[in-house]
Amino acid sequence: MTETTSGKSDLMATIASLSPVLQPGTFVFCSVLHNADAGDAMSVAVGSFIEDEGLSLILPRTEAVRLGLIFDMTVRQITLMVYSQLDGVGLSATVSSALAEKGIPANIVAATQHDHIFVPSRKADKAMEVLRELQKSAQDQFA
Repeated sequence: MTETTSGKSDLMATIASLSPVLQPGTFVFCSVLHNADAGDAMSVAVGSFIEDEGLSLILPRTEAVRLGLIFDMTVRQITLMVYSQLDGVGLSATVSSALAEKGIPANIVAATQHDHIFVPSRKADKAMEVLRELQKSAQDQFA
């Protein structure tokens, strides 16, 4: 088996094991510019990234409202329960392409153990359908 074939086979095996889970609650992406706001916000954040413009956070919507933070939209979190290696190739691209084909925006966060996809709240159920179909299609290729 060539490296390319092995890589594609590894990707298909990963996709066949996606096991997407829609997490409870709604989340928001927002930015914290002042150090005074950052401490409280960081303690409840599910994700963060330091950007030139400030500290970007992913927070439960209720916490962002409580802290008086500004956000544009609410999102739902879908966790892919398959272990995804940080040096794996193609998972994010495959997932985002499948969602994009159905008009579903996706913000993908790769963490140490799993990938987490944040989609607009109103499209979360459709996103779960798309991901389950993607998983089934990959499983059928192994059958």
